[in-house]
Amino acid sequence: METQLAPEYQNTVAGAEAEAILRSCVHCGFCNATCPTYQLIGDENDGPRGRIYLIKQVLEGKLESKPAQTLKHLDRCLTCRNCETTCPSGVNYSKLLDIGRKAVEDMAIRPAKDVQTRALLRKVLPYSKRFSVLLKTGKVFKPLLPSAIAKKIPVGNKLDNAAQLTWPKARHSRKMLVLDGCVQPAISPEINLATAHVLDKLDISLIRIKKAGCCGAVSQHLSAEEEALQFMRNNIDAWWDTVSDGVEAIVSTASGCGAMLKDYYHYLKHDPDYANKAKLISLLNKDIAEIIQQESEANEKYATVFQARTYGNLAWHPPCTLQHGQKVTGVVEQILTKAGYTLVAVNDQHLCCGSAGTYSILQADISQQLRENKVDNLLKNNPELVVTANIGCQTHLQESMDKPVVHWITLFA
Repeated sequence: METQLAPEYQNTVAGAEAEAILRSCVHCGFCNATCPTYQLIGDENDGPRGRIYLIKQVLEGKLESKPAQTLKHLDRCLTCRNCETTCPSGVNYSKLLDIGRKAVEDMAIRPAKDVQTRALLRKVLPYSKRFSVLLKTGKVFKPLLPSAIAKKIPVGNKLDNAAQLTWPKARHSRKMLVLDGCVQPAISPEINLATAHVLDKLDISLIRIKKAGCCGAVSQHLSAEEEALQFMRNNIDAWWDTVSDGVEAIVSTASGCGAMLKDYYHYLKHDPDYANKAKLISLLNKDIAEIIQQESEANEKYATVFQARTYGNLAWHPPCTLQHGQKVTGVVEQILTKAGYTLVAVNDQHLCCGSAGTYSILQADISQQLRENKVDNLLKNNPELVVTANIGCQTHLQESMDKPVVHWITLFA
């Protein structure tokens, strides 16, 4: 696609990156066939091809008169990256979207309510202690809240033996770090606890670093780029001494966080103080499914650890950040079936459930439609349990589902 960048974007890092991405797009439209918002709305501007063209016009200085309308279409994007999986030309759409959103954000004036909501999300969600206090308060007053708000307060699905479990001591020569995350410790602390016990049974010690915090995804997706970069630098600083001492991996149990960690180098590659460190962090990061797949081929204890427990028929929901963001596909399915579980057929597994970080709050109507479609497909063949790999998807689906939704690793703790 031919581009003529406006002077303010010429000779800039963002401009050069955007131009390279735009030139790789042949405008074929294959992306629209798998775009969740295009499927629902049917507007060209609410599909990847249309959004790419809108961003092109913005960067060429041709949409300065209507930035608010452009921002609406960019805000509606889930950043599910399904289009990247579909694209035959390898267009790096999500990185272009980051650039486009920031450019339009600088031009448009959001309604005061939107500004306040987005600021509140950035001040609460990335901070584990703040979110935990808010969640506990919400649970206390849940019976008094309007149903629409009360349903947003997750109950969580605890392991049957969670009360008896404590974090295992670091007693093995093999060591890995884990990202605690920001909302997951408050909503489902059993996920990382289960992961630590599973790895301990495989002779791997999982280490938490308390100074590490949010991966930066919330801020990045809300166009607060400098704030996101600071979260990334903070995590690198918190982990660096332990990484330097030698760890095999940095384990993520929330696929959304994992997708972000694998992009640390992309975001910090022009930072002379952090580029090399970020590159190593990105290389070390592995989703827990990748770790377990690796152990299945070499660890003698694997077979005794990964055996089916209580549930028989499961419905597997692969988060977009796992299958499209990290390109980890078929791995969890293989682990579960090899362990003895039966996975029921689920239609349209490639489509987003509508969670997408803060999307379920900021774009509630579209999010709920996507969730209804996803829940129908997940429950169609009557599974006993729904399993996933991302805390956002887990809580979002559980909100409108009677059957439990849990992280798959908790089945083996």
